[in-house]
Amino acid sequence: MKIFYDKPFTVPRWIILVADTIIVTASFVLSYFILERFNFSDLVRGHFFIHAGLFSILSLAVFYFMRIYTGLIRYSNSKDMFRIFSAILMVTLLYPFVSQGIAGKLYHIPSLNMSTLLILNFFISSSLLILFRTSIKEVYMLAKGYAMTDVKRVLIYGSDNNAILVKQAIEADGDHKVLVTGFVQSGGKMINSSIEQKKVYHTRELPELHKKFTIDKLILPNGHSGKPEFKAIIDCCLNLGIKIQTVPPSEQWVSGKLRLGQIQDLKIEDLLPRKPIQINNEMVSDEIFGKRVLITGAAGSIGSEIVRQVLSYHPEMVVLCDQAESPLHEIQLELEEKYPSAKIKTFIASIRNLRRMLIPFKEYRPQIVFHAAAYKHVPMMEKHPEEAILTNVMGTRNMADLSVCFGVEKFIMISTDKAVNPTNIMGASKRIAETYVQSLNHASNNPPAAEFLSRLIQDDDDESLTVTANVKTKFITTRFGNVLGSNGSVIPRFRAQIQHGGPVTVTHPEITRYFMTIPEAVQLVLEAATMGHGGEIFVFDMGEPVKIADLAANMIRLSGLIPDKDINIVYTGLRPGEKLYEELLNEKEKTLPTHHEKIKIAKVVSRSYKEVLDDIESLTDLCKQGDNFKLVGRMKVMIPEFISNNSEFSKLDEVKAKRKKVLFIPAFTDDAKIK
Repeated sequence: MKIFYDKPFTVPRWIILVADTIIVTASFVLSYFILERFNFSDLVRGHFFIHAGLFSILSLAVFYFMRIYTGLIRYSNSKDMFRIFSAILMVTLLYPFVSQGIAGKLYHIPSLNMSTLLILNFFISSSLLILFRTSIKEVYMLAKGYAMTDVKRVLIYGSDNNAILVKQAIEADGDHKVLVTGFVQSGGKMINSSIEQKKVYHTRELPELHKKFTIDKLILPNGHSGKPEFKAIIDCCLNLGIKIQTVPPSEQWVSGKLRLGQIQDLKIEDLLPRKPIQINNEMVSDEIFGKRVLITGAAGSIGSEIVRQVLSYHPEMVVLCDQAESPLHEIQLELEEKYPSAKIKTFIASIRNLRRMLIPFKEYRPQIVFHAAAYKHVPMMEKHPEEAILTNVMGTRNMADLSVCFGVEKFIMISTDKAVNPTNIMGASKRIAETYVQSLNHASNNPPAAEFLSRLIQDDDDESLTVTANVKTKFITTRFGNVLGSNGSVIPRFRAQIQHGGPVTVTHPEITRYFMTIPEAVQLVLEAATMGHGGEIFVFDMGEPVKIADLAANMIRLSGLIPDKDINIVYTGLRPGEKLYEELLNEKEKTLPTHHEKIKIAKVVSRSYKEVLDDIESLTDLCKQGDNFKLVGRMKVMIPEFISNNSEFSKLDEVKAKRKKVLFIPAFTDDAKIK
């Protein structure tokens, strides 16, 4: 058996053609003898040999032109069976004319009992041809089962035509050691029946099937993982250690056929406890169509997805700005291939360089700016607070001021839930940036920034440069939590750790985060940009918070492994600036609903432009001194709710608390009592 599978003998196609012809000819002879009750008198006269010979030649010709002999028998499927029926039917319909024209008129041989003979022969010959193929196929599959010690046994969900096509695609691929054990579904009339020699089981039998057959994988139709019935199946498979894969909808199959490369492992984002997000594409299209759009951080996870989605709405031009050369080059190549007719410009620069950032505003005059460029890693910024201020605060100020001066219609800032009650430098820097763009929006016609940059632009060599400050820029902030799969997020890190055999490292067993997929987050950004009138901070419904430990365990299970058995989960302790629970709203903030149930407006207390500008300039001066404690101390004054967590800067909070205590001492207390 092993030799039969490892080195299967592929016979020449002409032998299959001859064998098929012999089978149908033998069927013709058998049918005739059955009708004549095995009377051999016609054989003596030789009339029957002419009839049989004509039938054989006609069958050979029809089989050749219909090419039923071309496929590998061990990979025969229902389409091959249909072709056999069609070929036999064709022979059955043509033979009376051939027999009458040649046997009757040429040789004057009496005709046979044609209709009864051909009907009987049709069923016998088609049955024999199908039996011939299925027998060889079953012998091959039996040999495959014996020969493959590392065979992967899979179950396919469903019993419809698509499920059958998935089975056939798996069996038709000789390079993959995969054996289809059967079909499963949650109910229906097909339970306990057989499809192509494979039984249909109920999903409640999964534990028994796994124990009996050692099931390795379950293949589900894509896009159904959020349904309750599928969630129960997925949970059952994850607990049993069965890997889950998905197939795309049939309309995405190449030329109507499924390729094994299209079967993908179930992604962790498919398990998010949240309904799919829908946006008003027509409104977004009205906002972006025919506009010039500038996107900072365009090579990053969020920025690049903003670029992709914006291009789908046919803007006049998209300007991609980033300081990372290689990622920017890669996204440019991707977009040029996917959108060959789109007008795409790339610009390498740091948002911290104001004079450099003047160039894309002068040359392209963007009408919409998506500001996604920022430093985002909490532990890194905790060590380098100056960099957080210069990029997240000063860089945002540069982009906002330029937007005012060049008449940008809308400026959309990408913020974070870490800006709410910040416990780290990164979150605090983003909160300061939020206050600046808000204050700038509320300034009357944005004149302060226009005046500031007018002085700078007057020194420019380009005398033709004009500042378009007569258009009031609408500043909009979008605030959401973590996105799955972004650069540096836990998903790629967990995946790499699992591939290396573990352990998977989690900072704390109780740490939770809000999660959203990158496309979902960007969809909501575009929707918020459309509905924004200026000054709003839009908060996204991130669904239910997810325990990072549960996320890690599910990723291990999705890999077909068992947590703390095959792969250990190790807790390393909270990192500097990290908190257990993220928040989307400050305690003092309230939200207002919008027309989209997933988007709300945070009502925050805004500050005057002059006040915020003075604070930011003081931060800029402190950055030049290189004293991190003075710098962070100033940030804490600007953002009173900024309380460091698990950080060296927690000392500043202790000093602040002591000062508050002294301030609240009653006025009648004398010096002795104070001591």
